[in-house]
Amino acid sequence: MINYISSGFKWFFKLEAASGLLLLISAIFALIISNSSFSSIYFETLENYFFIGINNIGLKLSLLHWINDALMAIFFFFVTLEIKREFINGELSNRRQALLPIIGAVGGMLVPAIIYIYINYGNDTLNGWAIPSATDIAFSLGVLSLLGSRVPISLKVFLTALAIIDDLGAIIIIAFFYTGDLSIKYLSLLLITFICLIFLNKFNVKKFIPYLFFGLILWLFTHESGIHATIAGVLLATVIPHREKEKDFSLLTKIEHSISPYVAFGIMPLFAFANAGVSLEGLSVSSLMSPVPLGILLGLFFGKQFGVLIFSYVSIKLKIAQMPNNANWLNFYGVGILTGIGFTMSLFIGNLAFADNMQHIDGVKIGVLAGSLLSTLFGYFLLLATSKK
Repeated sequence: MINYISSGFKWFFKLEAASGLLLLISAIFALIISNSSFSSIYFETLENYFFIGINNIGLKLSLLHWINDALMAIFFFFVTLEIKREFINGELSNRRQALLPIIGAVGGMLVPAIIYIYINYGNDTLNGWAIPSATDIAFSLGVLSLLGSRVPISLKVFLTALAIIDDLGAIIIIAFFYTGDLSIKYLSLLLITFICLIFLNKFNVKKFIPYLFFGLILWLFTHESGIHATIAGVLLATVIPHREKEKDFSLLTKIEHSISPYVAFGIMPLFAFANAGVSLEGLSVSSLMSPVPLGILLGLFFGKQFGVLIFSYVSIKLKIAQMPNNANWLNFYGVGILTGIGFTMSLFIGNLAFADNMQHIDGVKIGVLAGSLLSTLFGYFLLLATSKK
């Protein structure tokens, strides 16, 4: 009996869609809890402060901040490892293969931002312009994988590459636009720590423990410097060795494979559960008409799909890039709609954008959930209708 049950779990976690499905379940569960008699327990638990350290040396943050600052640093570390590998010897290492997802990602980030800015122009909510520019890689690929062999493998590769580049864009946006007051003292310590990590890379140290030691220190200094703490994960990933000549062993690949299940089935669902909870009491159609949720909704659902489609179409017609193999414009458009599933990354950027203006957070959650839901349904059913089994 135990073997039968465990085999079912193994089958589930091997599914390409498992991570995306778990994200969806976590978000639904958060919505149910936050609109039940347990809502006060849910929100109070997230606001409770926890100290991590030895004696008086350490940090005291709320549970929500530990999730968004510490655990998401691991998520960004993983994403950057993936980006680095793809650019060195993956799908993005070939210039012609990389051009289409790069151009599509630029359009998919630019157009939603313009839509949001247009709707929020003249308000104090302009700082949220980057929220609808993000794509949730796990959720979008999870939806696409539900269609199985109906979708050409080339389109799955395209969406993966586009989402990876999209994540890189989000990292750059966070680093440059969502940074607080800077501390020269901690920035100097951050730089010294990063130089130590560079030396580990130059001497081709293949043990992860030294990188982890300096990485933890780097995270602490980044957190105290005024730069968002998740950037420490990005910086650490850039110095993990991965050389194209080393076919037998790559520390980067080893780490990426080791932490992948913890990120996909632990960190991301936990983030979704902690951040998707919003009270729906008094919610009406007029609630979606407020500048913040409306800008996010239209940016995710219309901006992402048209940005990706128009920029990709022009690049293909000008022969700058080429259409993915065995794909047509209808199923390519369907994949473009799926890029409007912002979810994890959009919620994360929303928390940064309105960290000092918390009354807009509920609007962010409503806009992200509505835009992501519409993109999921329309993208899935268009691909279902236009693709042969």
